[in-house]
Amino acid sequence: MLLKMLLGFLCGVQALAEENITDQQGPPPLLLVSFDGFRADYLQRFPMPNLKLLYSQGVLVEQLTNVFTTKTFPNHYSLVTGLYAESHGILASKMYDPISHKHFHAGNDTDPSWWSSTQPLWVTALDSGYKTAAMMWPGSDVAIRNRTATHFFPYNSGVTFQQRLGNVTEWMLGNGKEQGVMFAALYWEEPDQSGHIFGPDNTTAMGKVLKEVDDNVGLLVSELKRTGLWGRINVLITSDHGMAQCSAKRLIRLDDCLHPDNYTLVDLTPVAALIPHTDPETIYNLLNKCHPHMMAYLKKAIPDRLHYRNNQRIQQIILIADEGWTIVQRGDKLPRLGDHGYDNSLPSMHPFLAATGPSFRRDYQISQLQSVDIYPLMCHLLSVPPHPNNGTLTQARCMLAAETCWDVPLMIALVVGILLVLSIITVLFRLLSSRRPSGPRPFQRLQVDYDDDDPLLE
Repeated sequence: MLLKMLLGFLCGVQALAEENITDQQGPPPLLLVSFDGFRADYLQRFPMPNLKLLYSQGVLVEQLTNVFTTKTFPNHYSLVTGLYAESHGILASKMYDPISHKHFHAGNDTDPSWWSSTQPLWVTALDSGYKTAAMMWPGSDVAIRNRTATHFFPYNSGVTFQQRLGNVTEWMLGNGKEQGVMFAALYWEEPDQSGHIFGPDNTTAMGKVLKEVDDNVGLLVSELKRTGLWGRINVLITSDHGMAQCSAKRLIRLDDCLHPDNYTLVDLTPVAALIPHTDPETIYNLLNKCHPHMMAYLKKAIPDRLHYRNNQRIQQIILIADEGWTIVQRGDKLPRLGDHGYDNSLPSMHPFLAATGPSFRRDYQISQLQSVDIYPLMCHLLSVPPHPNNGTLTQARCMLAAETCWDVPLMIALVVGILLVLSIITVLFRLLSSRRPSGPRPFQRLQVDYDDDDPLLE
């Protein structure tokens, strides 16, 4: 009975916490910023004064567990849909669809058929009457289910961060006649580009580019203050993946294991996707013994934890290199000194999340969060009904100032502790009860043996 009462109390508190608390003017606007390839531990390894000042006034999630594959396109689409790659269909930087026979790559990514299995937040929010914006976010220049954000720019690497930011803040401000944008997503290429060129272990080169990234954070804060948006909007700063150091000594050559006539290569490293020309089992058996630092999987045997099996665009055989290893077909040339795409359980693949604004707690940190949880969090912040997704608000709500956050492990320990104490009390009570007389003892006459020699009777 007591357990039911405790669980009922906790459920009641949880139900109250799930109420969407907004003022009469509606929720604050939301700005989502991604610095591509920002590995979580860069925050500890390099001075980032502007970014640290920002999250000291809000929330820091030390590590985000992102989705597999840990590539730019899959993870950016997961951030704005809350879906694993197998669900939203953007599986990698290069794909092949066996039904349509189409090929996808970074220079050929605007065909809506690749993106329309779901819809991103900049489209979903339109249904709530909001204006939205997307500045060069992957997929943002695609008419997804015949709709785009209210404002967007096609990708152009020549546009500076300051120019991108200027447009976004202008859209968010609106004017006297038009409502400002309620949700905006802004993308920037660094430190990913430099991480590929120099590798994350190059302290000098990465220190320089990360200073530029931090300067951009300072520019963001200054622009929001200048326009009067600072303190009035919620800001999320995050990334899509981390970066691992690679080496020419850690190359895996497919030609050492299998003649190229046996397969068609769809994608290469660090996750290679192959279309076998003969029996997949035969090809798999050859590749499974290819290299000790590479795992081969038939599609049906890809581990459940990767959420990377249930989609027609996933090829019959995939190969996953160990951290820092590079898969090539032949030769000794290392494509890049830094790379990503590896198993999403690796800390080197994890990005971070910083948040600030009127809806967030101040000077608060949590150790980890799933990247798919960001989408339901953003929908909650905007009071937008979310589409079906793989995320949850259970842990993300702890970031919010207006939410009652219960530490689930602590509450479980508390309930278990109370039950243990009650069990001990019950056992002790029963033991004590068993030692007591079960009822009033019957009257017994005292028997006395008289002895004439007893001196007391003299």
